[in-house]
Amino acid sequence: MRIYETFGLAISKLTLVAFLLTFPCMPSYAGMQPWVTLSPQQQEALTPIAQEWHTFPEKQQKRMLATTKGFQQLTPDKKQLFHKRLVEWSKLTMGQRNRAREKYKAFKKVSPEKREAVKRMVIQSEAAKEQDMLYAPEYKDETLSSDAPK
Repeated sequence: MRIYETFGLAISKLTLVAFLLTFPCMPSYAGMQPWVTLSPQQQEALTPIAQEWHTFPEKQQKRMLATTKGFQQLTPDKKQLFHKRLVEWSKLTMGQRNRAREKYKAFKKVSPEKREAVKRMVIQSEAAKEQDMLYAPEYKDETLSSDAPK
């Protein structure tokens, strides 16, 4: 009987140790900032993600709060662009965000002339895609073709 009690206690201790070892991997809720504690300026900047705010880990919340510092000085168009990009960013996985950060760091190392050339190429490419979308027929109605019936 004594062996079973000792064995049961050992299992309990191992379970507790296993739990404690996995605990650091779990998100920390202690440092997370509730939405209601944000300043009105921070709330305005982060409005598009207000519903998801409580789901973000502490580290992500801190990074997002850091991006709100210059929000009040932006023009209305820039604020709208900020909100659009914030929503896109919040939907990325952690791996996608890390890749984007790496690309940003690499892009910053490129000379200003080359950066501007890349920006122009991207803008031209996006404009061409938009134009293709505008003029691409969604379907081809053969009954409206000018060809004579066969």
